[in-house]
Amino acid sequence: MTPTILLRQFDTIRLIPNRFRQTLHRLAADPAQLAALAALTSDTAIAMRNRLPGIGLDELVAHIPGSGVINASFIHANPAGARFNGPDRGAWYAALALETAQAEIAHHKATEYAEINLFDDSVTYDAYFGDFSAVFHDLDGNRECLDPNAYGASQILAQQYLDSGSLGIIYPSVRHAGGTCVACFRPALVGNVRRDVSYRFTWSGTAEPTITRI
Repeated sequence: MTPTILLRQFDTIRLIPNRFRQTLHRLAADPAQLAALAALTSDTAIAMRNRLPGIGLDELVAHIPGSGVINASFIHANPAGARFNGPDRGAWYAALALETAQAEIAHHKATEYAEINLFDDSVTYDAYFGDFSAVFHDLDGNRECLDPNAYGASQILAQQYLDSGSLGIIYPSVRHAGGTCVACFRPALVGNVRRDVSYRFTWSGTAEPTITRI
């Protein structure tokens, strides 16, 4: 049985590609307006009609700071899923420290570049802060599901937690030694979201990027 822990943490950090900023700001505070801002075939519009298999209109948030950013993280899941979510429903991933968030981004982008054997790119990410006060499952003592190279076991575990009513998971980063990450399952629990500064990640021939605050 995985223990739970009360997480009370201000200023957790999530890094989002800067190219999404305009779209995210157009996702208005009132979810009922989102359908008018997207094509009828988009995930956003489908969610508004309660037709996404993983999340419904009743779970999306409105009239709070950052609601568009929050909703987008749950609606637009990676087709392959991520560590603690499948393709049908996203989650809000964040780190407790900037260095951990940067290490997570650097690893995943470097993995993409390794597939084409080309480390030559520059990508800007906006940092978003979020606050939490909720009881999450704590995986610090259950690291067997934290395979650095595979998400199968962790996705199965996360789905079991989600189905049982879990609010989210706090877990040790496998990309940054000593770092801690959060995967929040419920949009309403992501509090006081606000944008901070931006960071440019630049790859110049190696898997390790140069990171510059801008």
